[in-house]
Amino acid sequence: METPSDRHAYPAHWEADVVLRDGGTARIRPITTADAERLTSFYEQVSDESKYYRFFAPYPRLSDKDVHRFTHHDYVDRVGLAATVGGEFIATVRYDRIDPHGRPASAPADEAEVAFLVQDAHQGRGVASALLEHIAAVARERGIRRFAAEVLPANTKMIKVFTDAGYTQKRSFEDGVVRLEFGLEPTEASLAVQRAREQRAEARSVQRLLAPGSVAVIGVGRAPGGVGRSVLDNLKDAGYTGRLYAVNKAFPADLTEIDGVPAHRCVRDIDPAHHVDLAVVAVPATDVPDVVAECGARDVQGLIVVSAGYAESGAEGRERQRELIRQARTYGMRIIGPNAFGVVNTALDVRLNASLAPEMPRPGRIGLFAQSGAIGIALLARLHRRGGGVTGATGISTFVSAGNRVDVSGNDVLQYWYDDPDTDVALMYLETIGNPRKFTRLARRTAEAKPLVVVQGARHSGIAPTGHAVRATRLPYATVSALLRQAGVIRVDTITELVDTGLLLARQPLPAGPRVAILGNSESLGLLTYDVCLAEGLRPKPPRDLTTAASAADFRTALDEALADDKTDAVVVTAMPAVGEGPTEDAELAAALSAAAAAAPTKPVLVVHVELGGLAEALSAATSTGPNAPGAPDTQTPRPAPATAGSPEDTPRLIPAYPAAERAVRALSEVVKYAQWRRDAAEPGKVPEYEDIDEPAAAALITELLAKDDDPRGVDLAADDTRDLLARYGIAVRQTLPAPDADSAADAARSLGYPVALKTTAPHLRHRADLGGVRLDLADETDLRRAYEELAEQLGRPAELRPVVQSMAPRGVDTVVRAVIDPAAGAVLSFGLAGAPSELLGDTAHRLIPVTDQDAGAVVRSIKTSPILFGWRGAAPVDTPALEELLQRVSRLVDDHPEVVGVTLEPVVVAQHGLTVLGASVRLAPPPVRDDLGPRTLPAAY
Repeated sequence: METPSDRHAYPAHWEADVVLRDGGTARIRPITTADAERLTSFYEQVSDESKYYRFFAPYPRLSDKDVHRFTHHDYVDRVGLAATVGGEFIATVRYDRIDPHGRPASAPADEAEVAFLVQDAHQGRGVASALLEHIAAVARERGIRRFAAEVLPANTKMIKVFTDAGYTQKRSFEDGVVRLEFGLEPTEASLAVQRAREQRAEARSVQRLLAPGSVAVIGVGRAPGGVGRSVLDNLKDAGYTGRLYAVNKAFPADLTEIDGVPAHRCVRDIDPAHHVDLAVVAVPATDVPDVVAECGARDVQGLIVVSAGYAESGAEGRERQRELIRQARTYGMRIIGPNAFGVVNTALDVRLNASLAPEMPRPGRIGLFAQSGAIGIALLARLHRRGGGVTGATGISTFVSAGNRVDVSGNDVLQYWYDDPDTDVALMYLETIGNPRKFTRLARRTAEAKPLVVVQGARHSGIAPTGHAVRATRLPYATVSALLRQAGVIRVDTITELVDTGLLLARQPLPAGPRVAILGNSESLGLLTYDVCLAEGLRPKPPRDLTTAASAADFRTALDEALADDKTDAVVVTAMPAVGEGPTEDAELAAALSAAAAAAPTKPVLVVHVELGGLAEALSAATSTGPNAPGAPDTQTPRPAPATAGSPEDTPRLIPAYPAAERAVRALSEVVKYAQWRRDAAEPGKVPEYEDIDEPAAAALITELLAKDDDPRGVDLAADDTRDLLARYGIAVRQTLPAPDADSAADAARSLGYPVALKTTAPHLRHRADLGGVRLDLADETDLRRAYEELAEQLGRPAELRPVVQSMAPRGVDTVVRAVIDPAAGAVLSFGLAGAPSELLGDTAHRLIPVTDQDAGAVVRSIKTSPILFGWRGAAPVDTPALEELLQRVSRLVDDHPEVVGVTLEPVVVAQHGLTVLGASVRLAPPPVRDDLGPRTLPAAY
């Protein structure tokens, strides 16, 4: 590819794949000199009206001069981007930096004119809005802060693109032209617009895969058995409502059908009048490229690749996987897989079982995502077994097995589930989190509407699932788990707990608190349940023993009374078999418990049964009163809005049964925590604005500092640069002067003013006051020189110790504030007290960035040693509001600038009034390709 040589080389990092409004994909990339023919062909396909809107005059064709101008860019002052599908242009955008008269050459303008052109056949797909996001990001990178656009008043579509973007705008009308001017700095409105478009587009792309109007299974054998034939049979047996096609290049020319399904040798042979929406690919990996090309030529919308032989098989397979996603995106297709188990949609108007599951799951309200096919099978089987054969809350709405997750990921499925009216509870088995910042953002939004339960495999360092690119985390699993809980994720450790918790959420309302009533016919089982409740952080009442002679009516009366108690938030019923009991008694007890639960629709009820397998089945079969009881005709009727877990009018009151008290109470404990999170989320905190934060100046300094060092791994800033950057966010670092000898130390102390501190900064002594490397409150030069001599005698030569002098800070509590970008959790803020005891005990609190005012207060109070900050044993409380403000300023710095990958403030001395930052370090690195802060983009083909 030819590249311009006048200013900048081809910026490959601007290339991106995006999902459009209709769920299709396009590639956005810089225009190069090699694109002359593509540009000319594109322009010929644009209508005369669109050309007129672009050039304000009839402009039937581009001249050679035009083509040269529109394909030759310096990627600084002149930039052009194209959206492509199948390698051909479907839209272009360009900016030209405005050069005001009299501007010094050394002072580049920060405003540019921008213009779009979208092929008529692709208008309405959201191409222009995606291009605007990307050209704005490019412009900001090149120092442009404002765009100006001139649009004819009749060009309402383009005016809407600009006005709907959410940027702060100025609008004027002159000489028959609308002139729009807007700043490019992201605003809350622009980010909200961007993320709303992202959600609609990604949800639509998944919806096209889960509700296709037609499916071609490629790789179907003539005889029963084999992967392709199994998928075809499963689709047929499930009663798929769309058109089916069987495809295999080995079919004889005269074969017209397989078990009543039209048969073809390739996708191209299918009647062009019949569009193919989804292709399930079950051919050897070496044959997949030809299949993808055929599907692309037929405008197939998406692929489910069940074929193996990709990244899970080694280096050669990984390269084959990269090529698969590159090829599919060329045609605008999305992929589930490769090495996928398939997808399921139980909606009555779809009934899609495009998977290797031999039995169609029961319809219900649970969405299920699994990166592992084996785990997916186990989860489907357990949900089916625990559902007792009853259609309703415990069935599946949709199931996606992502396999190697080369494209469609858990994030995409979360986007779909968020506003899917048929999904009330989301269960996920994850082995990797590709974009942790995006996952936590989507998880938080999803959890505010419906529960999200996650179990993670391969969560310990040193273990990585085959087929996935996994970056090692620096945080313990418990810390990552706690951070995701802050985003509303219900974290469990096993797939058993995943099912246990999911069934409770799907069947019962959310509890109002942790107060639990326990009743049953076994005193011992009641006591065990009581102990487990205490261990799980619940507040149980003394168990009520109904004795082994209790009848179903006795259980009903006791449960009625427990549910009527205002001081009870949930009830656990324990049941042991009595001599001679059988199916009849089980059914009577189930009916009694279900009737009592139905009469109190706002409190959850759980049953712990021991050796009463019939009771669990009877509870699943028992129905509550009302039109939405399980099995009622309208159970599958789509609802217009996301359901709230536990909503009595939406959720069948099936009582979940557990064979052990530990499993029931652990599930209840998770649901109680989630319910509390939901209540807290209803009143979210705010990310504060500070007038003294100079974000543009900080961005300019970061760009300058990174330009000095081209190490892609990043750079640790010098002390002066660290101080300058932090100052732009209102964080003052106490000045430190080097003291290579005693005379230099004395000069530094006179400059700073006594009293001073003398410190060693050698790496092996840094922050080790316990080794005597810090001398405080040196009142005069005599004290300073004596301390200097003692340090040299005790710890080594000054050249090894690297002594520094610093003015004394007010007495207070030494603390540590850190922020890092972690591969598993994203941007994380950490806080704790300074010193070895806190480090040894792991007494550090963590919060996801950005940190709100409520988060800052919570993180300060959440460490075990926090009483020291609030006046422990009669000491004076320190200035925690100042500490909270510091935490929020650090959070803002990292959130605003993805290049800031590490910040450490140590120690931060928090006094009674104010605080002092005595030491600071900052690490910068080139911004990641995907940081969830820039324009919409799909993951790269790793």
